[in-house]
Amino acid sequence: MSQPFDLLIIGGGINGAGIARDASGRKLSVLLVEQDDLAAHTSSASTKLIHGGLRYLEYYEFRLVREALMERERLLGIAPHIIWPLEFVLPQGPESRSAWLIRAGLFLYDHLAPRSRLPASKAVHFGPHPAVQVLKPTYTQGFTYADCWVEDSRLVALNALDAAERGAKILTHTKLLSAHPEKQLWAAQLIHKSTGQTETVHARALINAAGPWVGEVLSNELGIKSQKTVRKVKGSHIIVPRLYEGDYAFILQNPDHRIIFAIPYEYEYTLIGTTDIPYEGDPAQVQISAEETAYLCESVSRYFRTPVHPDDVVRSYSGVRPLYDDHATNASAVTRDYVLDMQGGGDTPPLLSVFGGKITTYRRLAEHALSLLQPVLGHPKDQSWTANAPLPGGDIPHGDFSGFVRSLSEQYPFLPAHLAYRLARAYGTRALKILGNARQMEDLGQDFAAGLTQAEVDYLVTQEWAREPEDILWRRSKMALHVPEDTPKKLETYLQSSEIAEKIRQGGATTLP
Repeated sequence: MSQPFDLLIIGGGINGAGIARDASGRKLSVLLVEQDDLAAHTSSASTKLIHGGLRYLEYYEFRLVREALMERERLLGIAPHIIWPLEFVLPQGPESRSAWLIRAGLFLYDHLAPRSRLPASKAVHFGPHPAVQVLKPTYTQGFTYADCWVEDSRLVALNALDAAERGAKILTHTKLLSAHPEKQLWAAQLIHKSTGQTETVHARALINAAGPWVGEVLSNELGIKSQKTVRKVKGSHIIVPRLYEGDYAFILQNPDHRIIFAIPYEYEYTLIGTTDIPYEGDPAQVQISAEETAYLCESVSRYFRTPVHPDDVVRSYSGVRPLYDDHATNASAVTRDYVLDMQGGGDTPPLLSVFGGKITTYRRLAEHALSLLQPVLGHPKDQSWTANAPLPGGDIPHGDFSGFVRSLSEQYPFLPAHLAYRLARAYGTRALKILGNARQMEDLGQDFAAGLTQAEVDYLVTQEWAREPEDILWRRSKMALHVPEDTPKKLETYLQSSEIAEKIRQGGATTLP
């Protein structure tokens, strides 16, 4: 039997990748397996926010909000390329919560946790604010506050990349078939979906971070019954042509008391979401419904001078949130907090299952998971390290993103300004690995469209586990919104060519060494 891993992690979403990163930095040996691509499901279907969760205060989730606000500051510090501040405008209207209630909530939001990077909230009249040109004349005042934007699927990829660079094995398109205790270890059978090859690995502990599939993994693959369950809630978003100029977002209150965001997206678009609907189907097959699309359009049209129609939608996406089932009657009221369920120990190997959670608190979730496993695995206590260690590409001097873009443009003067900005946003200092010694655009190889070059594709294949056009065009970037219809086919041809086949093999082994 080969040397067992300390941890076998099931699931390549934000929680699995975050735990893999933290554990690898503590010198634990880690194997992470993901049945599809990294962030293929829930973790790429968020509203793209690092936020405290203003509306969670209504449900007295003070601990969750405080922890999330603290994480907002930390994550902004370690990933200034893919996370940045965003102003939110909250109009006050007849369907809104009372002004005094919102003031009280924003006061708590400003003071529940230390805040050094973001401005405080304030009451505003829309005369001087540019929102006056966007909102219907009936909306004359409201509030502003700050949260952060995040490239959610890139956050997953960067955590996995950092884990791999610290020694973790990351296997995508690899599914857990079964696992059982064997001599105080977990014996797990895996199948590599691209080849159909199976193999058995051993680990001292198993972490079930399968997101919406956490319950299925417990019952089907592990044969374990748990008292804790997941409440599957579908959240859908639509993308429409840009509705207004300006780098601020809107948080809109509906008559049903749900909250909808309208956010500047990918330069030319506006992102609108999200819905909250109970879901019972296969999380891999989730799709937006016509009713959800109509609801989101109506929500924005209630506030904006320019109405939004379903025909305006250029793309939509849906995800299933694996919320911990706290038996709330309303899907919107279900807690966004996480619950870690520890089983085993002593004569049986430990199993840790992750229920619920939100992208903002993934790093703290990872710390909590490893603190629970510490007595079993025996690694030293108080090895927390991820709060201040930059994610790959995040080591931008003084966190000065604008200065970094200027520096990149000076170093590579042939880059169009929009391309230099996009590369800096996506990769931070790792953009230098893509650009290398290039002195002209032709040095970056084939242009697949809109500045997506062969050099960038090769980097995503060899460094970030990209295998298919959708990995590149939607999860590692949002270039799908900017390239012609024939680009996916061009990418597919290139990815299947002998030229890249060896790079794919070297970039991520399909079996363990």
